[in-house]
Amino acid sequence: MKVIIIEDEKPSARRLQRMLNTLGIEAETMLHSVEESIDWFKNNDHPDLIFLDIQLSDGLSFEIFEAIDIKSAVIFTTAYDEYALQAFKLNSIDYLLKPIDEDELKIAVEKYNGRVSKQQPVSLDFNDIKRLLINPIEREYKKRFSVKVGQHLKLINVDDIECIYSENKGTYVYTKEGRNYLLDSTLDQLEDELEPHIFYRISRKFYININAIKDMVSYTNSRLQIKLQHYNEQDVIVARERVKDFKNWLG
Repeated sequence: MKVIIIEDEKPSARRLQRMLNTLGIEAETMLHSVEESIDWFKNNDHPDLIFLDIQLSDGLSFEIFEAIDIKSAVIFTTAYDEYALQAFKLNSIDYLLKPIDEDELKIAVEKYNGRVSKQQPVSLDFNDIKRLLINPIEREYKKRFSVKVGQHLKLINVDDIECIYSENKGTYVYTKEGRNYLLDSTLDQLEDELEPHIFYRISRKFYININAIKDMVSYTNSRLQIKLQHYNEQDVIVARERVKDFKNWLG
């Protein structure tokens, strides 16, 4: 079975690759953008199965299907459940919400294997869609961080965080109180831990809390500058390749 992964966050792609390896599945190819994926499909034999993130760095992965007639089966891997109906229209097996659970991944792969062995059409059925829309899978996201302050540990609720940013090889949270605290995690490690409807990674340097946005201003090179309620230590800029997805995230 030929399998590929399309995921813009490389740590997430590698994590999924490791999870598939435990199931005896080798995903040799990993793609990270709409543009790269379209080019790859034009020049390679299409795989049997695609593990596909929906929001990529340069757009929604549905754009790949608009450009290329893809017959491969698809298992969606995404932090957002609002795209389930669009996924239903494609050759979808399942729709896994991040952070991906190992048991759910195994069930999705078994579903694919079962339908292929019976030579049935591989598609996400209406009951799967209904389950996602009426009873979305509950995910446990981080509710608080513990940070070291001198000899003490301090708990910071995520609701009190305006942004999380990297600087000088460190990762910091900035709170409504106007304080910075050093974290042990990297921004990449936080990807599956932050509530995706509240926090958005606007660049490789910043996550922002939607509730902390005070203003948004057009910036050079088709970018956006975000004004937060209290944080003003440096410019908070939405990377150009993420502006479209950021606007979709805002709703």
